[in-house]
Amino acid sequence: MDLGFGGEVAEFYQRYRRGYPPAVFDALADAFALTPQDTVVDLGCGTGQLTLPIAARVRAVVGVDPEPDMLVLARRAAGERQVGNVSWLLGADTDVPALGALLGGGTVGAVTVGQALHWMDHDALFPRLRPLFRAGGGVAVVTNGTPLWLQDTGWSRALRGVLERWRGVELHRSCGTDDASQRRYRDSLVAAGYDVGATTVDYTAELSLDELVGGVYSVFSVDTLPAPEQRSEFSARIRRALHPETRFREHVRVTVLVGRL
Repeated sequence: MDLGFGGEVAEFYQRYRRGYPPAVFDALADAFALTPQDTVVDLGCGTGQLTLPIAARVRAVVGVDPEPDMLVLARRAAGERQVGNVSWLLGADTDVPALGALLGGGTVGAVTVGQALHWMDHDALFPRLRPLFRAGGGVAVVTNGTPLWLQDTGWSRALRGVLERWRGVELHRSCGTDDASQRRYRDSLVAAGYDVGATTVDYTAELSLDELVGGVYSVFSVDTLPAPEQRSEFSARIRRALHPETRFREHVRVTVLVGRL
């Protein structure tokens, strides 16, 4: 499954995508009673924003992603942080049965899925995961705030206008962070036989203009990313639209939707 998030896009993703506050990992550990004997799978791991921090709490983590360039950067980051208990596998949600054959049934404490879930067939995925889990284990869908261009602020609306004019399309996809998507995920977990709950963690971040532009680049595919010679003009358009502001306050809500056996 090639979603076009390799090359420079993977580099922008690693550098500019939001991380997660410690309270998110506390919530995951509490939800599944994770211990230093547990194994966690991070499905659609990207460059390891969830994978690497949770590794400190368990015996081993398996990061799975369909994009080789994401895994190269994730592996490099693990080496730089001296995280030695993570394995990186090239694969997708459709490879879960093979992963179960590798790890063995009833051996996994939790599977985490970030906003990559909106690329997956969650109705098929959630039942497919069940054989992996030990008693009390389960799946956590972790959504890390509304996209930069869909927030309820003046600068976000101005940014959306620039992006829609640049790309020539209306931008409305929320990457699974909207209430309707969360209800679909919850209903799907219930239908698959999980006991469902949710935790939210709120925080505020401040972005520079460069961080804002880099965050936008991280969601382009390779085919739609502005070419290097276009990026000065792209940044200038954003700068003009957001003038005179140069720092942008972002209120982020992380939702941890948990389905336990």
